[in-house]
Amino acid sequence: KKDIPAVNFIIHEIHCRRNIEICPFCSDSIPKSEMKNHIESEHVQVTCKCRMKMERSLLEDHEASSCPLRPVLCQFCDLQLAFNKLQEHELFCGARTEPCGRCGRHVLLRELQEHPRLCG
Repeated sequence: KKDIPAVNFIIHEIHCRRNIEICPFCSDSIPKSEMKNHIESEHVQVTCKCRMKMERSLLEDHEASSCPLRPVLCQFCDLQLAFNKLQEHELFCGARTEPCGRCGRHVLLRELQEHPRLCG
């Protein structure tokens, strides 16, 4: 999968056929001596803490962006909790009130950012 000068092509092709394999899972060119290790480290099936099965190479991205059990922070209290619990928690947490520093009214936390526009 690289450009090779025409004068070296035959020697290069012989070298590749002897030493390189194409991974059947990801189509990467892998040295034959490393293929078993590549498959075991990149393509073996693992189970996330959320019980979803996937290739090991995909686990890190899954845990960071799509796992329902990934840790996230509540926007109102900075408590760390699982993503799948966030909406329920923020509905409750955002319903707490704090006094406005300008007008003194008690304002819901979820409305606190837009409140200064209204209390003017």
